[in-house]
Amino acid sequence: MPNRPKIAAITTIYHPYAHTQHIVDRFLEGYGWAGRHHHPPMDLVSLYVDQVRENDLSRDRAARFPGMKIYPTVAEALTLGGDSLQVDGVLLVGEHGEYPANEKGQRLYPRYELFREIVEVYEASGRSAPIFNDKHLSWNWDWAREMYDTSRRLGFAFMAGSSLPVTWRTPSVDMPLHAGVEEAVCVCYGGVDSYDFHGLETLQCMVERRKGGEAGVAWLHARRGEAFWEAWHDEVWSRELFEAALCRSHTLKPSRDGFNNIFPTINEMKRMVEDPVAYTYEHRDGLKCTMVLFNGLVEDFNFAARIAGRSEPLSTQMYLPMPPARTTLANFFSPQVNNVEQMFLTGEAAYPVERTLLTTGLTAAGVDSLHEGQVRLETPHLDVAYPAPENSTFWRY
Repeated sequence: MPNRPKIAAITTIYHPYAHTQHIVDRFLEGYGWAGRHHHPPMDLVSLYVDQVRENDLSRDRAARFPGMKIYPTVAEALTLGGDSLQVDGVLLVGEHGEYPANEKGQRLYPRYELFREIVEVYEASGRSAPIFNDKHLSWNWDWAREMYDTSRRLGFAFMAGSSLPVTWRTPSVDMPLHAGVEEAVCVCYGGVDSYDFHGLETLQCMVERRKGGEAGVAWLHARRGEAFWEAWHDEVWSRELFEAALCRSHTLKPSRDGFNNIFPTINEMKRMVEDPVAYTYEHRDGLKCTMVLFNGLVEDFNFAARIAGRSEPLSTQMYLPMPPARTTLANFFSPQVNNVEQMFLTGEAAYPVERTLLTTGLTAAGVDSLHEGQVRLETPHLDVAYPAPENSTFWRY
């Protein structure tokens, strides 16, 4: 059909259950939305894949969808083999693939490098198009900041981040806009420089709605192992909020035999959670947040906050399908893709990229704090201030 936006996908790898499959397949195949099968009103016309392995899906997709062509370079995918930009939106999915790690344990996914290749085409063409960047912007803060600044300099819509802010919630509640948030906690699972980012996005999509909006972060202190339990005993974070978040988990492991009172004691948590990690940080307006990775006890993302004037914490879970369906179905990518569609159609970001700029910086600061001996780090560079959108965009269906 005429006048349908043309979309390019720039990816690291395209294998079963990779983020590329979950995102790009939805643009090709469609997905369930609002009680029916939804086909995006746009055409994914070009694809670049940085690494092709034995289980690659891109060749199969190109054969089944002849309107999409695989190109050998990023530039050719954006110009459709010509001399100037020929697409109206770009998916940048730089997650998964065989890339090295540095001495801090960060996986060096080439999101920044691929972004720079996209921008070179924009600058040579004299025009740009919206970009969606999956997950955090980069493992390198300076590069992440440059990506953000470049989007502002060239004037194109830019979205990024996790699917956690837009998935279902149980219960289906939101942080009241302009609420007086006093402290917040997320209890989740996963690794450092990977799922810690999802936990930070879980926190940020809620606390950014507080009175005054987001003000940036002044410092961060990461702890793991024995230092975590020392902070627990010192009540560095609210135990009430920790327990309120933990009570939302659908995957809480039974701490003892029997059907009654499976909520774990401190000794049971120490036995079940071998390597706990916490990032505690303070926003520039005084709000304190803590993200806890609690592998061995939970496998979901749970939030709680204390709000001025409320006697009970506000708590919810950012819902993901239970394992193993989480990997195979991954329905939480549907609201993310739907929001990306809206950006491609309107030219306006559906939610603020500043959220992910800040959580990118927090992820890097957490890694640095652990690497430097679990020290408190001042973060004057995380002076990322922005107002929250009135519509928080989480999935209510």
